[in-house]
This record gives sequence, structure tokens and C-alpha cells, in this order.
Amino acid sequence: MTTRDEAVTKFLAEWTESERTGNREALERLLADDFVGIGPLGFMLPRDAWLARHATGDLQYRSFRLDDVELRLHGDAAIVTAHQSAETTYQGHQVPGEMRATLMLVRQRDDWRLAHLHMSFIAGTPGAPPIPGRP
Repeated sequence: MTTRDEAVTKFLAEWTESERTGNREALERLLADDFVGIGPLGFMLPRDAWLARHATGDLQYRSFRLDDVELRLHGDAAIVTAHQSAETTYQGHQVPGEMRATLMLVRQRDDWRLAHLHMSFIAGTPGAPPIPGRP
């Protein structure tokens, strides 16, 4: 593992923990100024709206982790694909917990920042849409 791989791995661990705990101060530092998150139903949240999910208490995690992480480095950008598992409620409603996530990290001010996140439900997992063509 290279030093850059290690830096991205460390960043992902900090972001995952900050997201799980709703640490807004850390998330403000970890998200790029032009961050956009795309949720599993296609909605887009700019940085301020992403951070607000935690400030309002609407979003609650009991667990949140990334597994099966694949990393590709391209100069000052990193593309990460992962399996995201979470026990989550939003405004008191259970959210399906198994997703695929694609994260785009960029180097800004000599540190990694999360610039883009795209999540999609994994078909056939509890609470997610069914696998097409299967009852």
C-alpha cells in the first residue's frame, strides 16, 4: 500500500466515523466546498443540505460502515467504490441499509476532501427494490 493509498484509507475511516456520529464539525472539514451527494432515490443534496441532515437530527445512524472498498487513484483525484452498510432512520422511518457507493475524493489544500458521493440501493436486499424480473 502506498502512502497515498494510506492517506485515502485514513480519510475514509475518518469520514465514515464522522458520518456515523453526525460530527458536523469534522464533516465541514472533510467535504469539498462544492460537494454534492446523490441519494439512492436520485435526490441531490449540496454540501449545506448534506450537513443539515445531522444538525436537524432527522438522520440517525445506529451503524455505518464501508466494506469491499476498491480504490483508484488518478493524480489529485481518487475514485472509491464500496459496499455501504448502515442501520439508519430518517425522520423516524427505517432506511434500507445495503447500498453501493461511489465516492470521488479530490486533493484540496494538501488534504483529501469528499467532492461527490453517489449511492444506490442493492436490489433484493431488505427494504430495497426487488431484482428486476423476480417476484
